[in-house]
Amino acid sequence: MSATYELIAPCFFGCESTASFELRRLGAEDLRVTDGRLTFRGGAEMIAAANLNLRTVERVLLLLASYRAETFDDLFDGVYAIPWEELLPADAAFPVKGSSLNSKLSSVPACQSIIKKAIVKRLMRGHRTSVLPETGSEYRVQFLLRKDLCEIMLDTSGEGLHKRGYRRNAMEAPLRETLAATIADLGRVRRDSVVEDPFCGSGTLVIEAAQKALNMAPGLQRRFAAERYSFVPPEVWAAQRQKALAEIRQDAAFEGFGYDIDPAAVELARANARLAGVDKRCHFEVADVKDFAPRSEAIVLTNPPYGERMSTIDGAARLARTFGRQMEAHPCAGVYVITADMEFEAHYGRRAAKRRKMYNGMIPCQVYMYYDAPSAGKAKPMPALSPDGFDGRRGHSRPKNASRPGEKPSRSDK
Repeated sequence: MSATYELIAPCFFGCESTASFELRRLGAEDLRVTDGRLTFRGGAEMIAAANLNLRTVERVLLLLASYRAETFDDLFDGVYAIPWEELLPADAAFPVKGSSLNSKLSSVPACQSIIKKAIVKRLMRGHRTSVLPETGSEYRVQFLLRKDLCEIMLDTSGEGLHKRGYRRNAMEAPLRETLAATIADLGRVRRDSVVEDPFCGSGTLVIEAAQKALNMAPGLQRRFAAERYSFVPPEVWAAQRQKALAEIRQDAAFEGFGYDIDPAAVELARANARLAGVDKRCHFEVADVKDFAPRSEAIVLTNPPYGERMSTIDGAARLARTFGRQMEAHPCAGVYVITADMEFEAHYGRRAAKRRKMYNGMIPCQVYMYYDAPSAGKAKPMPALSPDGFDGRRGHSRPKNASRPGEKPSRSDK
C-alpha cells in the first residue's frame, strides 16, 4: 500500500471555498479549511494531481512534523525525529527556508542553521555515512514558526503555482493567475460562457476563464519540485499528466474577448494566450472603455486600472464612472470587478449585489459582483460622491474592518 501524506495548500484570503471545491473534485481526503490554508491527505498520486490541477492555491507543501518549539533544543529534536533517510537520498541537496512570527525563536537564520544541522545528523545516521555531498536532486525544506508552534515541510511545487508557464511578461501591477481563476469561478464561467474584459492588460482574466471552461489543467506547461523527489515516481507524474490531457474539453463553446487602450498590452495578451494554448478561444483588440458594449449573454470579468496602473487617482475614478455608464447602457449576464479602490461602487454608480474581500499579494482588494440575485433584487444606485472623493490612500492601505492575514513575518527567502 502506498504511503499517505499530510499536505497543505496555502491560498490568498477569499480563495478558500473555490480551492476546497477543487480539492474535493480531485478526491482529497480529510479536507480541512482555515483562513488562507487547506489541509488534506493523499498519496503520491495526490501530490502530482494537486500540483497539476489546482488553479487557486499558491503551492502544495508536505507536512512532516508539527510541534511546540520554544528553545533551540526543542527545534533540533523535532527535526531530528523525522525519518529524513526515507525521503531524501544521501546525495540530496536540501536548502532550508522559512519564517517566524510571534515566537520565542525569532531569528530566522539561527533557526535555519539548527534545522539544517538536525537534518544532517539524521541523514548521516540513517544512510550510515559521514559525507553528504548535496550534489543530487534538490529537496526544498520549509519551516513555519507561529506562536511557538513549528511546522516542518517539504515544498513539492517549487515555483509558486500562480506561475503557469504562459505569462513570460506582464503589464504593471499584474493580477495573479490564482486570483484570476478564483474570480472566474465566482463569475460562474462554464464551458459555453462568453467572457469579456474591457481592461484586459496582459489577458490573465480571459485566459484563466478559457482554461477553466476547457477544463485545461493549469500546470501542464511547467515542472514541479517533487518531480525530482524519489518518493513520487516518474510514472505517477506521467499518468497524472496523461489524465489531465484526456480531460480537456476541446468541444467547449467558450469564447473570450479582451480589450485595452494600450496596443502593447493587447499584443502581450495575444502572445500569452498562444503560450497558454487558448488563442483560438481568446480574442484581444485595442479599444477604449467608452466604446465598451458587451454582448447581452456575456460575463464581464475585469480588474480596472488603479494604483500602479494609473498615474492619478482621479483618472481611475473617471474610468470607473465611464465603465459604469457603459454597463448601464449595455446590461449583460453579470459583472465581476476586482479592485483595490474601496470607493469603487460610488465611482461606478451602483451598489454591488455582493462583495468579497480578497488580497492580491499584500494589497487588500474587493470583488464587486453585479447580477440580479433573486433574493436581493436589483442593486440600488449609489448616492452621489462626497466632495472629497478619493483620499489617494485607500488603494494601498488596509481597510479598518479588513481581516488581517497576520503581520508580515521575517523571511529568509526575499
